[in-house]
Amino acid sequence: MLSLLFLGIATLLVIAGCGTGDDAVAQGENFEFVSPGGKTEIFYDPPSERGKVSDLTGPDLVADGKTINLTDFEGEVVVINVWGSWCGPCRGEAAALEEVYADTKDSGVAFLGIDFRDRKDSARDFVTDRAVTYPSIYDYDGRTLSKLTTPTSVVPTTLVLDRQHRAAAVFLKAVTADELQPVVERIAAETPETPDIP
Repeated sequence: MLSLLFLGIATLLVIAGCGTGDDAVAQGENFEFVSPGGKTEIFYDPPSERGKVSDLTGPDLVADGKTINLTDFEGEVVVINVWGSWCGPCRGEAAALEEVYADTKDSGVAFLGIDFRDRKDSARDFVTDRAVTYPSIYDYDGRTLSKLTTPTSVVPTTLVLDRQHRAAAVFLKAVTADELQPVVERIAAETPETPDIP
């Protein structure tokens, strides 16, 4: 039911600009959506109530002819960042994302970017200029994003999946390392749940 709600939200909203701030507002040509109640940070706990995301797949931004699949990261916590080189807050948060990736990758954490509505050469320059070392899916037309059943109506959005690839946290805004790292570390430290006993 939760997945269907998020799918409906994602379907009804148009990704129209960069997200910043705490409220759903129209700013000039851009519309910024935040979750109901004005939340820009959403946490799904306990883990047993989290919804699993669809298998995301798409072309690798940097390696021509290569496809990236969410299943490539089986058993890992996956931090998904939706970004575009045209997005000012995305440029601002790139160093923070790379810092958290470097600090957590040895504990079974993977990062995956989804580059949206971008020229490929601009997106590749962004990755090079900001020394981003984790992979990104090139998703100009939004086909990969359409598979997410989480609220991805804002660019940037950062989604943290647990080791079962269930949505554990969503940031509908640019994130700092101080905001993201404790969340990623907490989710990486979770132990497998004990099955319910009938």
